[in-house]
Amino acid sequence: MPSTIRAALGPTNTGKTHYALTRMMAHSSGIIGFPLRLLARENYERLVKAKGERSVALITGEEKIIPPGAKWFSCTVEAMPLDRKAEFVAVDEIQLAADPDRGHIFTDRILNARGTVETLFLGAETIRPLLQRLIPGIEIDIRNRLSNLSNTGPTKLSRLPPRSAIVAFSMAEVYALAEVIRRRRGGCAVIMGQLSPRTRNAQVELYQNREVDYLVATDAIGMGLNMDVDHVALAQLSKFDGTSPRPLFPQEIAQIAGRAGRGMKDGSFGTTADCPPMSGATVEAIEQHRFDPLQRLYWRNSQLDFTNPRALLASLTVAPPTRGLTAGRVASDVITLENLILDPDIQAVAKGRRATSLLWEVCQIPDFRKLGDDSHTRLCGRLFLHILKDGTIPAQWFESHIRGFSRTDGDIDTLMHRLTGVRVCSYVAARGEWSRHSTIWQERTREVEDLLSDALHERLTARFVDRRATTLLRRFDAETDQNLLSAVTADGHVIVEGHNIGKIEGFTLQTDVTHGPDQELILRAGRKALLQEIPRRIKLLQNTPDQELNLDITSGVISWNGKPLGKLISGPAILDPKIKLFAGEFADSNQKLLVEQRLQHFITSFLRNELNLLFKANRAATDTPVLRGILHRLFEDGAITPTLPSDHKISSRDRKYLHKMGIMIGRFFIFLPAFFRERPLNILTFLNHVHRNQPISFTPASRISLPWETVSKMPGWLKAGGYGLRIDIAEKFIREMSSLTHKRHHVAPNNIASRLGIKNTAISSTLSSLGIAHHPPAVLKPNLFGPPSPLMLLSHQQTRSSRRPPQALQNKRKPSRKNHFDSPFAALATLTIK
Repeated sequence: MPSTIRAALGPTNTGKTHYALTRMMAHSSGIIGFPLRLLARENYERLVKAKGERSVALITGEEKIIPPGAKWFSCTVEAMPLDRKAEFVAVDEIQLAADPDRGHIFTDRILNARGTVETLFLGAETIRPLLQRLIPGIEIDIRNRLSNLSNTGPTKLSRLPPRSAIVAFSMAEVYALAEVIRRRRGGCAVIMGQLSPRTRNAQVELYQNREVDYLVATDAIGMGLNMDVDHVALAQLSKFDGTSPRPLFPQEIAQIAGRAGRGMKDGSFGTTADCPPMSGATVEAIEQHRFDPLQRLYWRNSQLDFTNPRALLASLTVAPPTRGLTAGRVASDVITLENLILDPDIQAVAKGRRATSLLWEVCQIPDFRKLGDDSHTRLCGRLFLHILKDGTIPAQWFESHIRGFSRTDGDIDTLMHRLTGVRVCSYVAARGEWSRHSTIWQERTREVEDLLSDALHERLTARFVDRRATTLLRRFDAETDQNLLSAVTADGHVIVEGHNIGKIEGFTLQTDVTHGPDQELILRAGRKALLQEIPRRIKLLQNTPDQELNLDITSGVISWNGKPLGKLISGPAILDPKIKLFAGEFADSNQKLLVEQRLQHFITSFLRNELNLLFKANRAATDTPVLRGILHRLFEDGAITPTLPSDHKISSRDRKYLHKMGIMIGRFFIFLPAFFRERPLNILTFLNHVHRNQPISFTPASRISLPWETVSKMPGWLKAGGYGLRIDIAEKFIREMSSLTHKRHHVAPNNIASRLGIKNTAISSTLSSLGIAHHPPAVLKPNLFGPPSPLMLLSHQQTRSSRRPPQALQNKRKPSRKNHFDSPFAALATLTIK
């Protein structure tokens, strides 16, 4: 048969790949090249189903599956075995010849890849003029899209329709979009070019099986990955092309958007997230499939000179021979060659055609890791020296590298980094002539890649898929929500359609979703399950004893069997706080009122029990107006109320009555001494803080004095100088000092500072604040001798009498004897002779 060269050109969804595979299988042998390893693997599996595993081969940089009787080869474009004769040869996506990085590979296949019977090129129509120029007489078949593609404009992420693919151009952006989709729409599959075929297939299966309705991907999906996508939304209209960011060309957008709609089913495209809308001209070009033709293809010389490394490098930089071809960017293999030529160890041994050819083969090991340093160059140099000197790569090299990459711990980025490392090992192992046991190492690297791929798929699914929300989103709508199966387990877990959506804590449904549409959906589903549970719990609460309820005075939270229901807030009085329930799943206000009334009853009982003396005194209010007024003030102020001048004038009978009820009238405050034990004092402090809407804090029970700024907002403390004294201690001290100075002045006790817990320097200011008359100690003048003047407590009675002499002496106008408090003998005046 005469050899023919043909091209099938057109937009996506024209059946070009299916047509090429059908044509290849019609021949006795064939080779087809794809732009991605993922595509080569996918179509290899399709060929295996049609022709059997023994007749089909897979050749990529990292994988080589070549049965002895293989007739049909699925390959990456770089790995096509052009030295093998085949009746049929095809190359897919040949418009990539215009890519500045990989274009020279596709251009070489256009110029040199030929089948003995038929050669077929597949791609976009934009390459037609250059194909006709480079291959005179080529037969071109223009194919039309099987379905329509229409623009829907910008769409918010939360409003994207199901079966949508969201496309971004960086790993960070893909992760961010996937996280938003998980929160708002239940989850998504993730596809990136860096994924292994096994991980990619698992993610595609997740989407194809409708476990999720959304797909977040890079532009890798634009290269022939066939999925049931109805809408493609671009989150960016620019990409980093290896050197700098640049806007996407209309034909690139069309290649990606064309993944929407399969077969005869129409598709749509648009923008989303923060991406601006496309221009009208771009939209029209995509919908009408009209683009400017390509002006040039990238080329690199394939007739290489292996005389020596420098001659090789010179042959790689030969100018293109034909108009329409141009040199592309310097590829990584050329950069590696340039660096290794400068290495003295390489220069010493890289001589002759064999060594130079081997050096070039090693330089073509892809830099999958892209670490941005010279580690890849050093790796290639070591491998070259091993192969050249030893004839093989040592087993220790494979063993150490494979062992280092075979761990499955770590996050998504860590696993992807290990996968790139394993891909380098797989590429090296696939070169059978470089190691003695290449088959074993290929199996080992494949096992590690599969292991990492499975772990990566699990991490991606765990991070970006919420199966519970996805299921509910699909089933929960106005027509079906009445049929949802729901229940509440004995331990409070709420189950809807077999999914645990949360737990009922008291009357509040706790879910692990805190915002977005998912929370509304889950709460709505949960409330269906709680229609019978909430009334049951309210009835149970009403009948429960007070012992099962608890008030935490450190936070004000009221709980039922450890489950928080609400907290105390400020009410009309200190001893009358109100209840604020936590958010609950109550069907109406009446249910909420029943719970509030039960908790209010518990708080009243709690306070009556803890502050029984106060409530008892309030109930015992007499007909005496003075007593009734004091008791009312005491109750309203929370067991401690300031003493008024009129309170000191009440009769001894009324004082005895108050004392009998445990109430003391002090110089500054009226209070109940029994309430200054730790528990009741903490409760009073708590109630005061709640009433004043202040943060709750307590003082140590053992302290009787503290700096005033520490206790200024706490009940039960009296300001004395710079200190706050506990009221019961202060009033007791005042009474004792008054007893000492009832009839005459008295030397102050030596233990005042330790007794009040203050510094010696603060005694005088503290006594003054407590209203205790005193004369501070004084040091004798230098011309006097004797002990220093002590701290004297002054008697009000003696002070008054010294100021008013007896009537008999007033007429004689004799000068009264002055009290010399600073005399060393002043203390003798307080002595009593028995």
